[in-house]
This record gives sequence, structure tokens and C-alpha cells, in this order.
Amino acid sequence: MATASTIKLEASQKPEGFFVEGISAESAETASRLLQENHEKHHIFFNQDKFHNHIVHHLLTLFALKATPAEIQEGYNNNRSYQRPSLPFNGSTVQDMHDPERFKKYLGNEKYYNDFVVFFQEEIAKKGWESVIVEYVFNGDERADDMLVRMFGGFLHPLIHLGFGVEFHQPAIIAEALAQAAVHDDYLTSFFMGAEKAARINHSDPRNTPLLADLLDEMRRDKTLSASAHWEDGNKVRDGVLKRAPQEMIQFASRYVVAEEELEEKVAEMVNAVVYYTTTAQHPPHIPKYDFFYMHCVNSSIFFTPLVASPTSPLTPPQKTRLLEWKVRIDLAMYVSRHSPALLLDEIQPPSSKGGGQPEQSWEDVFRRVRRLKDDGHASKFVRALAHGERVCGRFEGRKGFVVEGEMWRWIAKSVVDSVEAGGPDWVRSCGFEEAWVGVPLREGARL
Repeated sequence: MATASTIKLEASQKPEGFFVEGISAESAETASRLLQENHEKHHIFFNQDKFHNHIVHHLLTLFALKATPAEIQEGYNNNRSYQRPSLPFNGSTVQDMHDPERFKKYLGNEKYYNDFVVFFQEEIAKKGWESVIVEYVFNGDERADDMLVRMFGGFLHPLIHLGFGVEFHQPAIIAEALAQAAVHDDYLTSFFMGAEKAARINHSDPRNTPLLADLLDEMRRDKTLSASAHWEDGNKVRDGVLKRAPQEMIQFASRYVVAEEELEEKVAEMVNAVVYYTTTAQHPPHIPKYDFFYMHCVNSSIFFTPLVASPTSPLTPPQKTRLLEWKVRIDLAMYVSRHSPALLLDEIQPPSSKGGGQPEQSWEDVFRRVRRLKDDGHASKFVRALAHGERVCGRFEGRKGFVVEGEMWRWIAKSVVDSVEAGGPDWVRSCGFEEAWVGVPLREGARL
């Protein structure tokens, strides 16, 4: 049984985001054992620069894609050697965290990660994970709002980690996610709170919310905003967009508001929009490559099925609405932060739409290929998120704003694996800048 300190997967699980039927008991046992080892032995950051340990994300994704025990073990072996060891927790610090005022002083400092893990394990063991995530992240008081902001820090990694914990019903992973959020920074506070304030002042109405595909075009045409991030910026959201065009970004973000009765469709539109801009932001004549930062907007989108669209989510409708609004707002800021690239729809048209026959690979073929990639799990997460996108967007095909449709989903998934298998760089970083494409090979026919 999964508990606040024990990770236990079952072959019979049906993850709400996406899974492949036929997961074996042996795969469940292998994944559980390795995730437990990671939980006990490794830090959430693998270096002092706060680069994230992705083992949880990778192994759960492999498990959901019906990986064999050997494939799951290989995924773990490829990434365990460079992880930082876990640190011992301090019992007095954990006790101190139970005082809400004292809790604040430990936030944002990664040396307290293990103390936060134990603190949240104790809270979950006592109250249940559902009550704990609502109390500490979603209930709207000062402490929860601070934690919700931090959930979006580190390019959404804490939110992704929480999504995995919720989707796979693993309280120990939820404790890791909450601790991870607690040690991230809060530089996005002014953006999220500013957008909410502007939405109230401007009386933003869900009936007038623009389509996300249209909003992307509008932002690209705004010269102040679209050029606000510079290549030399260390963090292009913090040091670029929110430094040089904060009010422009806040005003655009504030226009996106959601009605509770629209949640299912708006989740699907969000999924469609992030896949649209992530996959069409290409740079011919270079071969297709996908932006590392945009990819996180796609990889986090899958968890809005268990967190927002699912009737079993512990969140209330207003909490779901707010979470989705925040997700879209950071998606918009992320798009601008990579220099607002042109979106080339022809890049995601499958050969069948161009008279070139049917896509030559099934979803099963793509899953098999991505399970065997020697990476840290980004590609397999991307592919699973695309399979989820096909499912949740299918019922809304033909509606305005749903640009990605039909065979595009499978074709994009195959292209993602192709792009990684083509060799370095696996991903481009900040795809709207010319500098990002230096060293990326040219397409056949464009080479001298």
C-alpha cells in the first residue's frame, strides 16, 4: 500500500492522464522498488545549481507506457550515477515548521529540502494527501498562495512532480513535490498576483476571453512584449519579460479567465495551445528540434486531467479555475520569453495531408522507441503528453482555437523521437533566437 513514506504501484492502476493497457506486475514491482530507492537516497536537485532530479518523472512515465522491467531498470541506471545524495533531516527544524509563522523562514532554501519532505510526510500521514495539498497550496490564504507561486518555479517542475504524485496516487511523491515547491523561489509572485488584480480591475469576463491561438498572435505583434527577452538574460522570464515589459505581460495574461462550467473544454484548449506553439516554433532549413523550455509547458499539461478535469480531484471548482488560469498565464509568458517565434503550421502537417501517404508508425511504435531512449525522461514525458492531448482534444476538434488535430498528434510524437535520435543537441534552448540554432543540422536538400 502506498503511504506518505512508501511508494507502491499496482499493475491494475489506470493513470488518468494516459497509460497503455497491459502493464505487468513485474513492471509495477520494479518501478516501485527503484522509486523507493530514489526517494530514500537522492536529493531533488542533482547539483548545486538546482538542476532537477527527473527519476520520478521518467520511471512513472515508462511505467505508464508499458515498459518492461528491464526498460525501467535501464532508465534508472542511466540517471542515478550523477544524483546528489539525500541529506539527513533535522528533527527540531521539522518541528519548527509546524508553526505557520516559523514555516516561512525555511522557504526558498534548498538545504531544508529533506526537512520539508519529512514535515509533509507527517502532515500527509495525519491528514491525508488530499487535505494537505488543498491546505498548503490551493486554499487561497497567504501561505497557500506563496506555495502555489513556488509550484510554478523552476520551469514548472514542482507542479509536474505534484501531478505525477496525484495521478499515480503516491503520497510519498506528493510529499516530495510539496518540499520541492517550498525550496523554489517566488519571483513569479508579482506576475500572478498582478494578473489577478488586473483581471478584477478590468472586469475580465470569461465570455470575452480570447482564444489562446489568437492571443499568441497578438502578443507576437506587440513589439515591446515580443522583444522583451534578450539572448543574454539568465532567466528570460524573470530577467527579460518581467523586467522589460511587466505591465504588458500582466495585461495580456489578465485577459484569460475561465468559467467553471467551461473547465473541461478550457483544459483541452490549453493542452492544444501549448502543443501548437511548442511544435510549430521551428527554424528551417534546420532539422526539427523542440524547445527545452516550451516542452515543460506541454509535459505539465497532462496533469490538468487529474487535477482539474477529473471529478475525483480534491480541488473545488474555484480552485480548479484558478489553477488553470495560472497555468495558461505562465504558458503565455513562456512563449514570449523565447523571443516570440513565428509559428509554422506546415511543420506539423503529417505526410498524408500533403499527399505523402499515411504516417508510417503507430502509437505503439513510437512508445517502443521512446522507452528505449537513453535520456532523462523528457522525451518520454513529451510523447505521453501528446498521446494525452490527442485523447482530451479529440471531442473538440473542429472548434476554433484547436489547431492541432487528427493525425498531427501521432506525427508530432514520431517527430519528437526522430529529433532526439538525430543527435545533439537533443533540444534547442530559446528557439526564437538565432543563436539557439547554431550547431543544429540542416535538412536534406538544404546542405551545401
